[in-house]
Amino acid sequence: WKDAKAVAADLKPIYQATTLEEAEAALDAFSTKWDALYPAISQIWIRHWDNVIPIFDDPMDIRKVIYTTNAIESLNRSLRKVIKTKAVFPDEESVFKLMYLAMNNIAKRWNRPIKNWKAALSHFAILFPGRFNY
Repeated sequence: WKDAKAVAADLKPIYQATTLEEAEAALDAFSTKWDALYPAISQIWIRHWDNVIPIFDDPMDIRKVIYTTNAIESLNRSLRKVIKTKAVFPDEESVFKLMYLAMNNIAKRWNRPIKNWKAALSHFAILFPGRFNY
C-alpha cells in the first residue's frame, strides 16, 4: 500500500501514451523501475498486451471514455444486485428479459453525462458513419 500512488502514477504513461511505441517504452520504463519490488504488475501487462494494443488505434477522446469505468462499474453493480435476488432462471431468454428491464430502470437514474462524451461521440460518428442521427 505504501507504493500504490507511485505505482499508479508510473502506470499512467502506459495507457495515456499517444502511440503504441510510446506505450511500449513506458512499459519498459515501468518494468525497469518496479520489477524488483512488484514483478507481477508488469508481467500482467505483458501477458495481456495483445488485449491492450487495440486501444491505441482509437483517438484519445474515445480512449478516455473507454478507460473511465465508473459508469460501467455502476451498471455492473446494479445488474449484479438484480441477479443476486434470483436463484434460478428457467431459460436464457428469461435472463435477457430481466437484464433488459433492469437496464431500463437503471437508465432512469442516469443524470450525469459521461466525461468527454461529446468529443468521443464526434469521433464515433466519423468512425461509424450511418449509425448516428443528429
